[in-house]
Amino acid sequence: MLGDILSNETIIMPLQSKDKNSVIEELVNKLDETKKINNREPVLEAILNREAVMSTGVGDGVAIPHGKSDSANELVAALGITEEPLDFESIDDKPVQLVWLLVGPHGKTGPHLKALSRISRLMHDKKFRNTIIAANGPDDVLNYIREEEIKYFE
Repeated sequence: MLGDILSNETIIMPLQSKDKNSVIEELVNKLDETKKINNREPVLEAILNREAVMSTGVGDGVAIPHGKSDSANELVAALGITEEPLDFESIDDKPVQLVWLLVGPHGKTGPHLKALSRISRLMHDKKFRNTIIAANGPDDVLNYIREEEIKYFE
């Protein structure tokens, strides 16, 4: 499923941004450029508003900023990998290197929650996180994710 909502064109490595809000904006811009969303502003606003309530830095060097907006016709994702860990105000106070961005339409909570759960499960594995960080490019990242999903969920 993550392999379906993510594409090699929505994986940024390395992220150019050096702070939390800029990283979120860079990932939203990528979804906009690749026509995965049809209006950038409400998506960015929804995610930043969600982030203002509570950081989505979930620990273990991973953040999962997410939000709902009808600018997304279906659940879409982008993944950014930083060269240097950056502060995301994470629950474990550790910097992040993997930033998953999820955007789904209002009224479709099921797929959104399922994707959050899958990301959390996959990212819990330190070896797998390191494999993704060390990947040679977006194609490899996507292949690793698909292989890992088959192992875990099929």
